[in-house]
Amino acid sequence: MDYSLEPIIDEMKQEIDKWIAYINDKDADKIVKRTTLQAGIHGYALLKYDGSRADLTDNLLDLSVPGKSRLSTSGGLTEEQVREQIVPELARYMQHRLKALPPAVLDYRFKFEGNFQVSGGFVKVPILEYVDEAKKKLLLDRISLYISSKLEAGKYPTKPLETFFLARHLLDEELFPVLDSGRIIGVYERIQELNKGSKHLPEHRNTLTVALRNWVEEQWLPRYFENTGSGWQKEYTKKSGAVLAQSGSGQEAVELVIYSAVSILRYEPSYSRSTGLTFLNCVTALGSTRADRLIREGSGALAKDVTRLKAELVECIANDVFAEVSIHMKQESGESYGQALRFLITLLERGFPKSYQIKLKSAVKSWLPIKGLAKSGTHRFFANALEYPEVHPLLVEYARAAMETFEWYTDTEGEKCCMPGSYAVFGLGLTDREYFPLVGEYMEKVDVEHQSVQNGFTAALYGHFGINTETLSILVTCLLYSTDSLKLKMMKEIEDEQLLRLLLNQVRGLQYYQVEHLVYLIWGGKDKLKKLADKAEGEKKQNLEELMQACRRG
Repeated sequence: MDYSLEPIIDEMKQEIDKWIAYINDKDADKIVKRTTLQAGIHGYALLKYDGSRADLTDNLLDLSVPGKSRLSTSGGLTEEQVREQIVPELARYMQHRLKALPPAVLDYRFKFEGNFQVSGGFVKVPILEYVDEAKKKLLLDRISLYISSKLEAGKYPTKPLETFFLARHLLDEELFPVLDSGRIIGVYERIQELNKGSKHLPEHRNTLTVALRNWVEEQWLPRYFENTGSGWQKEYTKKSGAVLAQSGSGQEAVELVIYSAVSILRYEPSYSRSTGLTFLNCVTALGSTRADRLIREGSGALAKDVTRLKAELVECIANDVFAEVSIHMKQESGESYGQALRFLITLLERGFPKSYQIKLKSAVKSWLPIKGLAKSGTHRFFANALEYPEVHPLLVEYARAAMETFEWYTDTEGEKCCMPGSYAVFGLGLTDREYFPLVGEYMEKVDVEHQSVQNGFTAALYGHFGINTETLSILVTCLLYSTDSLKLKMMKEIEDEQLLRLLLNQVRGLQYYQVEHLVYLIWGGKDKLKKLADKAEGEKKQNLEELMQACRRG
């Protein structure tokens, strides 16, 4: 041993000690018991040494302390010193420290790497890697049991935490050395099927997509491409001589890369679109004709007569890979919008993604008179169509085919997110009272946690029709599914004795927290309602006090 290295190695060992102390100060047993699919907590550690300081980090923790002075070596380390003296000593030390940890702290596999500054740059080297075969076998058995009992024979939504681990396990080459894309895709699709209609569906989809994206970027792409970009701007150049096997694992991987790209394009925000396209372009660069066809024509799961309409008045093309429908209005008329709406209804009934968007080519730019809506091609298409009363029945039919909780038009984000069918329902609701039942159906499907555009519609509905015996019921329904940020000045009107009695009749079947929500939106909260009740007399006082009682738990 070169004794001049001892102070550096000692400092590195101190970093290992700090990390061990940190991960050992956790209730590991309790954490891993949340799901049978977690074998342990920590599976990776990286020791970084920049010539003057050492830090040990993992995917959960960064112990670096900016500005803290550290030891430094005159002249720096050599790669030979790192590989022949430092790495063996650190491997022995880490192995010794790991043995004392409770079993639940470490995953079935643990990898320890180092990134050292040496003369001429940095060198990244493996220090220690081991696999606990007993844990690995137990985990494989649990994965198999989970898939057979909870997914294949399952009938109920699954837990997002279970999806988090399973999605990554299925892509782990240590657990599954032979890639079976059909099995992986089947499991991923089954998870989404079981969670359809659950508020956690977007979380499951995001978890699956992130796992796929990481696998493509960390495992598949480096085999065939060099990342010639920088930072977040990744650009991939095909490696010289890179050839994709036309059978076996090569094609299995391609299927998974394509599935990953399609998942990103369908379900991730619009800013991720370039990543999905990059994956497809990389597959195409390796000679895959299917990826190129997907870009141009879609998956082929739907017949061409369903995804293509070329008529004298309108032309429509649907691509289920991008979850996009391009509509070219050659003539602005009720007949042309009717043809386009029938096309959309058939698409959705045949299984086209309900989270989609419309790319519209039209000379007309109509918008609904509602604050907070995105000015998108999808919005414009339905606003234009609403100008033709003869297509209103088709808009109702479309809305019922499109409405699905936890699905979204993909050209809206953040506060402007809206469930498919929103524009048709909003426009019809402002057109005539006969569409109030449709509005009620829509509101009962709204995911209030992730959508707030119904606030703007509710305000517009109140502004258009006012509040009276005919509109009270639908306004109460809309208020129930609006968020606390909605501000309506209807307090004085609703204190009319007849309307107050009608309101009481409606709230009698509601939960206390729903009544509390209505009171907050109308009067500003229970305290303000109480003050009003204290000042009131006669039947009005009795009605207001009954409302107060309905706000109380139990």
